[in-house]
Amino acid sequence: MNGFAAVVVLLGVLWTQTSALETFALHDPINEYVTGTMTIHNENQIVEVHVRSGQLSSDTIFDYSTGYIATRLLSRKACFILKINKDYIPELQEIGRLAFERKTMKEIYSPYNVWVQFQSGHSLFGGLIDWFRYGKHIKQLCSGLPLYKLEKTQRPVNPHACVNSGIPSLLGIHICENQA
Repeated sequence: MNGFAAVVVLLGVLWTQTSALETFALHDPINEYVTGTMTIHNENQIVEVHVRSGQLSSDTIFDYSTGYIATRLLSRKACFILKINKDYIPELQEIGRLAFERKTMKEIYSPYNVWVQFQSGHSLFGGLIDWFRYGKHIKQLCSGLPLYKLEKTQRPVNPHACVNSGIPSLLGIHICENQA
């Protein structure tokens, strides 16, 4: 079985380097029903994630070329911006490898969970400098919506007050309002 796992990992690494575009169905980690899709655009260094789950629906762009992640939470009609930090956000190739392994083995568990917070009432609307910094893909996602900058934090005492986004079963981003 270890030989099979090694072959799957090797194929995942080779796949992420050669595939320009791949779409994955995202499954709920508990119920295994499809909650959305993830498309990796290796050429543009972009990952697009669309999660459909009623009030918890979101669209997320990982733009590795600019170094930012933007999440549009449909229930809040707002966008949340997070700077990519390699200490807690996997690289593009790692996301592709995890997605490939998850699709192939169905048993992969990803340890990536990021807790972030924003300050309510401290939003801004993207200006020319912001869109230049965040890039055209994030501008398309967030234009016309209030932007909130996210900062990494620790898991709160009451995590049920947070909203989940990111990539189901691969990278959980938990967005919490700063209560201080």
